[in-house]
Amino acid sequence: MKNVLVIGGAGYVGSHCCKAFAAAGWKVTTFDNLSRGWREAVKWGPLIEGDLLNPQAISAAVRDVQPDLIAHFAAFAYVGESVARPELYYRNNSVGTLNLLDAMVEHGVTPLLFSSTCASYGVPLQLPIDERHPQVPINPYGESKLVAERMLRDYTAAHGLRTVALRYFNAAGADIDGEIGERHEPETHAIPLAIEAAITPGATFTVMGHDFDTRDGSAVRDYIHVADLAAAHVAAGEFALANQGSHVFNLGTGVGTTVLELLAAVERVSGYPPVVVMGQRRTGDPAALVASFAKAKDVLGWAPRYSEIDTIVKTALSWRMQQVADV
Repeated sequence: MKNVLVIGGAGYVGSHCCKAFAAAGWKVTTFDNLSRGWREAVKWGPLIEGDLLNPQAISAAVRDVQPDLIAHFAAFAYVGESVARPELYYRNNSVGTLNLLDAMVEHGVTPLLFSSTCASYGVPLQLPIDERHPQVPINPYGESKLVAERMLRDYTAAHGLRTVALRYFNAAGADIDGEIGERHEPETHAIPLAIEAAITPGATFTVMGHDFDTRDGSAVRDYIHVADLAAAHVAAGEFALANQGSHVFNLGTGVGTTVLELLAAVERVSGYPPVVVMGQRRTGDPAALVASFAKAKDVLGWAPRYSEIDTIVKTALSWRMQQVADV
């Protein structure tokens, strides 16, 4: 049985990937400080409580688990917060990754999957964005991830690691089986907020900018179902075990959805129109981000299965209603 150590496995994407690895026959261990994750999301193996900013803690975890593969999800990922408090992002996302790489070198563990982001591209020069697109981030979140990607590349060259950076577009939705879902405090992701504005009296959804150069003036994003992301990580894990070097893959759908189209999908699925407020653009938000996933398809044999926007919204709504019923 192959053994994966999931850093940040109590969080949104990390927990879904833990389930996918377990379903594929891997032994799963989670390392998480639970600052932005949830103990109850750790369902597919043991939890080691620890912080990546403590070099001794991550070194001990790598030594004790001796994983065949490490999957690293432990990052802060709020663009607005990164603009207001960049120190949090460089410390957690960049320095935390440095500590993990040092532990891997120390204990001779080489394959690593890294949760990266389309935010490292900045304002796109063309759409869809492929992996050769220049990386010119426009916010500290994207910069902190780009710094980490450069560390992966340099450690791979110097120390013979095997690394795969997976650049996500917009992770969305909830587990197809309803076992886990999206939960952030505070919640900043568009789909949960839009659902809340549709089903909760008094809740509103703010459209952050309605004067972009897009088909309806609202921002365009490539929403990818979290179950599709999880399947890609299992495929990338097998790839990392079999291939030397440092590699990158985009994970998206190639389909852009505007914010207003997303709100229409929430209304279709829920039967209720979200209550909408028109707001100003956020600092650091490009008008459109849409992926080319051709490389992941060709090399990993991966393609999204659940990422049609109504399917994403249905799973997210089902998860939200389940949480209401459990209260």
